[in-house]
Amino acid sequence: MRKITYLLVLLLTFSACKATKTSKVASKNTQKTQKEIKTKDSSGSDVENSTINNIIKTAETYNGVRYKYGGTTKKGMDCSGLITTAYYSENISLPRTTDDLATTGSWVDVKEVQKGDLLFFATKKNSRHINHVGLVTDVRPGFVEFIHSTTSSGVITSKLSDKYWYFAFVQARRIL
Repeated sequence: MRKITYLLVLLLTFSACKATKTSKVASKNTQKTQKEIKTKDSSGSDVENSTINNIIKTAETYNGVRYKYGGTTKKGMDCSGLITTAYYSENISLPRTTDDLATTGSWVDVKEVQKGDLLFFATKKNSRHINHVGLVTDVRPGFVEFIHSTTSSGVITSKLSDKYWYFAFVQARRIL
C-alpha cells in the first residue's frame, strides 16, 4: 500500500503544469452550488452571466504575469492556478490540478463552448495525456479565444484556431 501511495505522489509531482501544493483556493466552506449561481437578480438577468464575466475579468488581471509552477499570485501563475484563482474570486472552489479539473463539470462539444468553459490540452509530443488548461474568454462562430498560463510567455490570450492549440486540444468542460 505504501508503494502505491508513493508512486501516486511521484506521478503527480512530475506531471507538467499540475501544481500539487495545497492552495487557499480549495476552501469548501465558500463553494457556491449550481442553484446559487443560476438564480436571477432583481433586474431578471442571469446572475450566472455576471459570474462568468467576473471570472474572466479576474483571469485577465493576470495577463502578462510570468509562469511559476504552483503559482496562484501576481508573482507567478501556472495554468491550473489561473483557473482556480479566477473561479475562487466568485467563491467557487475547484480542484487544483489539471488532471482533476479535466473531470470536473460536464463535457461540452467544442462547437458548443461558451465563455467561462475550460479547454484542455495535451502539449507533450506523442501523448494525449491532458497537461494544460485554459479559460474561454470569447466565442464567435468559428472563433474561440482563451486565457491561460504558458511556461514560455506566462499568462496570455490565445486562439483555439492557432495551429499549435488546435492540434493539442483534447476536450472542453463546463463548470457553470
